[in-house]
Amino acid sequence: MAKAHFTLQGKGGVGKSLVSALIAQHRHENNIPLICVDTDPVNATFAGYDAFPVKRVELMNGNKIDEAEFDRLMEMIAENPDSEIVIDNGASSFIPLSSYLVENQAIELLQEMGHQIVIHPVITGGQALMDTLTGFDSLAHQFPETAEIVVWLNQYFGDIEKDGKTFEQMKVYQNHKSRVNGIINIKKQSDLFGRDVKHMLESRQTFDQAMQSEEYNFMSKNRLRMMKKDLWEQMDLVLGLPMQKKAADKKQEKVSDAT
Repeated sequence: MAKAHFTLQGKGGVGKSLVSALIAQHRHENNIPLICVDTDPVNATFAGYDAFPVKRVELMNGNKIDEAEFDRLMEMIAENPDSEIVIDNGASSFIPLSSYLVENQAIELLQEMGHQIVIHPVITGGQALMDTLTGFDSLAHQFPETAEIVVWLNQYFGDIEKDGKTFEQMKVYQNHKSRVNGIINIKKQSDLFGRDVKHMLESRQTFDQAMQSEEYNFMSKNRLRMMKKDLWEQMDLVLGLPMQKKAADKKQEKVSDAT
C-alpha cells in the first residue's frame, strides 16, 4: 500500500518545507520509490532540493483556484500506486487544497484505490503556537478518520507549551488523540545547532549533502549527524520501514548477538 504524505498547515513560515524534505530524505534513503510535489504558489522551497526530483504543481492561478491542477495532483497520486508521494503545500493554498480534498471526497477515493493517506500538520512554538494549534484542530475535524495524522512539533522558535501544559497535555490534542498516529519532535537545540541547520536549509541541502560538503567544519557535521540520527529514529517508528529493510535489520541484530 503506497502512502501519500500531505504536509499541511495554514500558518506560513513554520517549517512545512523542512518537514516535507525530512520525509523525502527518510523515504529515499530507505529505497522507497518516491514522487515529490511542491504546490506552494509563493515559496517553492521544496522544489529547490536537487537530491530528489520535485515536481511543481501550480494549484493557484493568481488569486484563483486552478481546478484542473487540483485534478492533476490527484491523478498523479492515483497513477503511481507503487510510489510514496510527498506533497508540500503552501499557506496560501491551504484552505483551497483542504476544501478540495473534503468536497471531492478525494481522500476516500484514493483510499479505495489502495493508497494510505497521511496528514502532517506542523505545530511550532513562539508567536505562531496558537495559529498552528488551530490549524491542527481544523485538519483533524475536516478529514475522515481513516486518514492518519502525524504531528510534527517544531521547537525551533520556542517551547511548545501553553499555560504550563505540553502539547500532549493540551485539550486540542486530547480531543484528537485517537486520530494521531504518531508525534515527531524537532527538538530545540543550541545556537550552534541552529546555525548549522539554518545554513543547511537555506542551501536546500539534505543531511548527507551537508555532511559531505566542505562548507561545514568537523564539529558542524557531527552536530548535523546527531540531529539526523534522532529524527530518523523517530521516523522509523512513526512512518515505518519497508518490509525487506525490517527483515535485514533483524538479521543483522541476530548476527550481532551471535558475535
